[in-house]
Amino acid sequence: MDEITMDIDVEYTAKLARLELTEQERTTFQAQLDGIVKYVQKISEVDVSDVPPMMHGREIVNRFREDVVRPSLDVQTALSNAPKRVGDEFLLPKIVEGAES
Repeated sequence: MDEITMDIDVEYTAKLARLELTEQERTTFQAQLDGIVKYVQKISEVDVSDVPPMMHGREIVNRFREDVVRPSLDVQTALSNAPKRVGDEFLLPKIVEGAES
């Protein structure tokens, strides 16, 4: 496989991110980014022609419980710890600007 050369301009990237870097930071980050590019190039050498495309590295199985009707809380029990209530409803603070109470 042909080696892909990719120079990442740390100064330009920092400018896009609105970061001010010292010369030492630029040198450090350039070395780190070069290492990342080399690592990605190394990974691209792996033959994956026999590997089917997948979303996850291993099989994902949903574990649903059986849908069984069960008794729920009665209204008084459900509202027993409500800090504020109006009749049989929870009273919550307004959280949307301009919403009417």
